Amino acid sequence: MRLRPEQLAKHLKQQLLPLYIVSGDEPLLLQEACDLIRAQAREQGCTEREIIDASVKGFDWRDILSSANNMSLFGDRKLIELRLPSGKPGKDGSKALCEYVEQSGELDVLLIVAGKIDKKSTNSKWFKALDKVGGVIQIWPVGAKELPRWLQQRVIQIGMSITDDALQLLSERVEGNLLAAVQEVEKLKLLANDSRITAQTVANAVSDNARYDIFGMVDSAISGNTTNSLRMLHGLRNEGTEPAVVLWALAREIRTLYEAQLICDTGQTVQQALNSLRVWNNRIPTMQSALSRHDLSSLTALLEQAATVDGSIKGYDEGKPWDNLESLVAGLSQ
Repeated sequence: MRLRPEQLAKHLKQQLLPLYIVSGDEPLLLQEACDLIRAQAREQGCTEREIIDASVKGFDWRDILSSANNMSLFGDRKLIELRLPSGKPGKDGSKALCEYVEQSGELDVLLIVAGKIDKKSTNSKWFKALDKVGGVIQIWPVGAKELPRWLQQRVIQIGMSITDDALQLLSERVEGNLLAAVQEVEKLKLLANDSRITAQTVANAVSDNARYDIFGMVDSAISGNTTNSLRMLHGLRNEGTEPAVVLWALAREIRTLYEAQLICDTGQTVQQALNSLRVWNNRIPTMQSALSRHDLSSLTALLEQAATVDGSIKGYDEGKPWDNLESLVAGLSQ
């Protein structure tokens, strides 16, 4: 049974199937869908939860069959949670999952949390066997075009309303990071007057969040203002901002510039390239400024620098994260 994410809550109120597959590469939406299933499973008597991770070294697919045959410690129903990050169980896994469907009863609930499952896999024997007895929820990323509508629904869910200009400003601030989006909506709920979020409310929330604005720093770098962007970067560091957050904002824009340059190299104009990438209209002049200074070679080098920053943050690459971020900002702005 195929279920859209927005249908899941209503579906679970009506029934709890013995098996669910939740797949996708959008962490927040994946987590929320799984939490709904976990909560309903607990309510239906699944007092025990068993986690099986197929990605760990030495994993044996017979573990899931053993789990299907073993009763809960107290004889109650249990939730078996199978982690499948690759979205591909392989030959042994396919066989084990088909056997699980044949052996398991309707007492336990199997929740498969998977990475993106491609179209070829949805036509496989194992997927069809699971789809026949359970529910399949495929999570798709929320793109720039869909983000305003998604944010508006979130605002409505908390009993608020939002103006169009506030919605556009908020969309610009959180594009590509749904977790940040949810956090911002919750903060705006506290700051808004009369249950209505305005552009000024959003602007105030941003200024309250950090005296030195991450997005302002990124825009300054893209515009070519090296001195100002480095000053703002130092301010972010002094205020205790996590380097990973700064890297996320920088890397997102560098990737967009890189993709735009690839399109331009096919003969399209900068305007056409940015429009095809759904860049907001009021950001196009800023992005054009960066593309006038950079080419595919320099943007490739910036992506490599971003990877170095990421490595230094995670501890497996040389250099200090903030020093590497400084080099990245300088390279982007020059």
